[in-house]
Amino acid sequence: MFEELGRLTPGTPEHARLRGSLIEANLPLVHYAAVRFRSRNEPMEDIVQVGTIGLIHAIDRFDMDRGVQFTTFALPTIVGEIRRYFRDSVRTVHVPRRLHELWAQVCAAAEDLTVALERTPTAAEIAERLRVPEEEVLASVDAGRAYRVSSLDAAREHEQGAPGPIDRLGYEDPGLAGVEHRALVQHLLVQLPEREQRILLMRYYRNLTQSQISAELGVSQMHVSRLLSRSFTRLRSANPIEK
Repeated sequence: MFEELGRLTPGTPEHARLRGSLIEANLPLVHYAAVRFRSRNEPMEDIVQVGTIGLIHAIDRFDMDRGVQFTTFALPTIVGEIRRYFRDSVRTVHVPRRLHELWAQVCAAAEDLTVALERTPTAAEIAERLRVPEEEVLASVDAGRAYRVSSLDAAREHEQGAPGPIDRLGYEDPGLAGVEHRALVQHLLVQLPEREQRILLMRYYRNLTQSQISAELGVSQMHVSRLLSRSFTRLRSANPIEK
């Protein structure tokens, strides 16, 4: 079929017909290559479509005089087209080129080791095969999975009216305002005389009544009330927020 295609003039109906027959005959090769990317969370139909573009390029560039079988020539072209699709059209998270290239090597090594070991290889075994540190293998795996980012406003799948991720990531902690208030109170308290500081602490941190404070300090309850009132006046005058 390739010999006959080479004798036909490109653009003629006969050439287009034979070219289409070659594409259809080699579609199983595209499916074979596409299966290698089934873990990428991308619709298989899209991967096959991109791989078919690679197949068409391979058919148009194939030269029988090189003595190479078409499948040997076409498979790298199909795989390369699919990888280019993931790199340029799917990935929304930029990763270093070194990790991106290592990810392809890790995938190939994982497939070979899976066949040889009859189980899924560990990161250490892949690192030993590629002669790279295990940490780089793990980093490349994380980078290889970083193709898309999820919207923080998106609702959970299949749940109508469910809160988005942003609603579950965090919330406004009411204690944050308390931190600021405590820091401000501490700053203002040190400006008071020691006895007034002690009375305020007894009243609002130990929750003692004025009569209990007066009994502990040996002064009248009226005097405790006056000291508290004077302390509040000083604190308000020194408070920058009140100003």
